[in-house]
Amino acid sequence: MANVVLEIKNLTKKYKNRIAVDNLNFEVFAGEIFGFLGVNGAGKSTTIKMITGLATITYGDVLINGYSIKTDFEDAIMNVGAIIESPDMYSYMTGFENLKYFANLYDNISNKRINEVVKLVGLENRINDKVKHYSMGMKQRLGIAQALLHSPKLLILDEPTNGLDPNGIQEMRIFLKRIAHKENIAVLISSHILSEMEQLCDTIGIIENGKLIEIKTIDQIRKGIEGSQVYAIKVDYPNYAGMLVYKKYNIEVELAGSNIILHCSEDIIPNVISYLTSKNLSIFGVSTIQKSLEEVFVNILKSNSNNKKSTSIN
Repeated sequence: MANVVLEIKNLTKKYKNRIAVDNLNFEVFAGEIFGFLGVNGAGKSTTIKMITGLATITYGDVLINGYSIKTDFEDAIMNVGAIIESPDMYSYMTGFENLKYFANLYDNISNKRINEVVKLVGLENRINDKVKHYSMGMKQRLGIAQALLHSPKLLILDEPTNGLDPNGIQEMRIFLKRIAHKENIAVLISSHILSEMEQLCDTIGIIENGKLIEIKTIDQIRKGIEGSQVYAIKVDYPNYAGMLVYKKYNIEVELAGSNIILHCSEDIIPNVISYLTSKNLSIFGVSTIQKSLEEVFVNILKSNSNNKKSTSIN
């Protein structure tokens, strides 16, 4: 079983009468990319600031590689590499000179280690160029190289794809997966870009109004909520077919060209096909439509909101 690198225990942040982060509990394991997902203002950045010691903890604790950020701060933080907002680099210096400068802030980081992280983030061919000539994506990679210099167990990135073009985002995705899965580093990524998190992360934690409302692996999320799937049935006379299915099975039906789109469980589909065939309709194909993370995310938020309303009514 993978080692727990980051353990969040009842983590709470209160500002006067406002609770910004409310009793969070979750773990991030070695080799795992954990996506911390939520709209702006949900509490992501405040949580990260408490994890890294940039904000005081009102209640609860953060354990990093077994060390408490509250009582063993130096031992805990030595296991962390982080980029919060944009990486801070000296543009008039080369990439290597920047890394050498930051390496001097630690003990015993050799040129060999600097070259290792340069290779890890794929900057071998440009590391001796001045940073002012780097693209945004290259600056982000250099920042990650800096964060990895002291061989941390945990890498924390706050909105790492902000400002990147599609090519830069793809490059970022590739080497973050390599860092986590091949170097066995735990990676915590905060973002609100749903499509990117879906392609990058192993596990997603969804935060809303300071509360963690859902934690699922990306495979679980892709299966949707409560086993519900989306199916497309290509049929002649789709308007008529959709009306029949809705009246017979009372399930959600949409139309898309010559397809009827059904939101239902898999076991209903054979019955629907048999029923439509019995009505002399021709079936030309059935396919599964993969839900996007955005759809699942919205459904989770809606479900959480409805549960709150139900609880308040009762």
